[in-house]
Amino acid sequence: MTQPDPACLFCRIVAGEIPSTPVYRDTQLYVFPDVHPRAPVHLLIVPIEHLLPSIAEMSEKHIGLVGQMVYRAKLLAEEQGIAADGYRLVFNVRQHGGQEVDHVHLHLLGGQPLGRLG
Repeated sequence: MTQPDPACLFCRIVAGEIPSTPVYRDTQLYVFPDVHPRAPVHLLIVPIEHLLPSIAEMSEKHIGLVGQMVYRAKLLAEEQGIAADGYRLVFNVRQHGGQEVDHVHLHLLGGQPLGRLG
C-alpha cells in the first residue's frame, strides 16, 4: 500500500483529517461532493491510495484502477438520478488542463445541461 502524502489535500480528506461528506467508499475509492460544484451533481472520485499525481503518469498497471473509477462514476450517475439525461466525466490533467490537486481524480458532473466543450 502506498503511503498517504501528508501535503495532499485528497489524502487528508480520505484520512478524515479534513471533513467531507462521503457519498461512497470502498477499499479502492472514496467519493465526495466537490466543494466548488459546477453542476447540481458534482462528485469527485478519488483513489484512496496516492498512486498517481495525474492521468499523465498512468501506466498499464493502473488500467484496473482507472476502470474502477469510471465504472463507479456510471453507477453513481444512476444512483444520483442523472444517468438518463446525461452527465460528464472529466479528468483534468496538469496545470494547463485545470488540475488543482496532484492526486488523480475523476469529476462526475450532471443534473443540468452542461453545454458544449470547445
